[in-house]
Amino acid sequence: MDESFNKIYPVKKFQGSTRRVVQFLSLRDNPELIAEYRRLHSREYIWQEIINGIREVGILEMEIYICGTRLVMILEVPADFDWNVSMERLSRLPRQQEWENTVARFQAALPGQSSSEKWCPMERMFHLY
Repeated sequence: MDESFNKIYPVKKFQGSTRRVVQFLSLRDNPELIAEYRRLHSREYIWQEIINGIREVGILEMEIYICGTRLVMILEVPADFDWNVSMERLSRLPRQQEWENTVARFQAALPGQSSSEKWCPMERMFHLY
């Protein structure tokens, strides 16, 4: 069995109502670029301004999973979170545009696209009832 099935990913409980947002993005099919992209998102290398900005706009939890060139991002946000307003605000915070320009070279996206334009929202089609 693949070792990733043995990993435990903790789930945080939040006070108040929340909702989950799931999105995907494709990376360029280049193992060296993917390794560098992973490094940039590690605890040691992620820019503190990016973490601060994510929290400042109200995102409670963010996880990114990878399989080959596919990324899936899962966000936990307050139930009343306004995505468009928050992403516009995030784009104006310190170093956010610089970060987008830095990570764009790894992503299969058009030049100049904002984060909210690159990440494609996913719709839940099944839930274990």
